[in-house]
Amino acid sequence: METIKKKKTTEKLNKLDLTEVIINLIDDKKGGNIVCMDLRKIPEAITDYFIICDCESTTQTRAITDYVEYEMAKKYGIKAFHVEGRSFGEWCLIDFGDVVVHIFQKERRAFYRLEELWHDAVIKEYKI
Repeated sequence: METIKKKKTTEKLNKLDLTEVIINLIDDKKGGNIVCMDLRKIPEAITDYFIICDCESTTQTRAITDYVEYEMAKKYGIKAFHVEGRSFGEWCLIDFGDVVVHIFQKERRAFYRLEELWHDAVIKEYKI
C-alpha cells in the first residue's frame, strides 16, 4: 500500500497529479479501499488510469461523485466529460478522459471485480 500526502496546487495537473488529487478528494468523503490502476500498457484500454473506491451507501456514493466533480471543476477547471450512475447511486462513473473514476457500493464492486477484469494493470492500493 502506498501512502500519499495531500497537496494543494492550482497549476495545471499532469495525469499522475490528477490521480492523486482525485484520490485525496475521495478520501475527504471517506471512500474506502481506494486503488489506482495504471492501464497505459494495455492496448485495449480506453483510458490511462482507473481510480476505484467503495462506499457504504448510495448516499455516500452520490456524495463522493458530486464532491469530486464539483471540486475538480472549481479548483482546477477540469470538467468531467461524462458522469454516469448518479441517479441509482450503486456505481457512479466520472470520466475525466485520461482518468476514469469508479465509485461503487461494496456489493457492486465485488460483483463487477474490475481489478480482476483488468488484471494486467499495475495496481496501487492507497492508505491515506
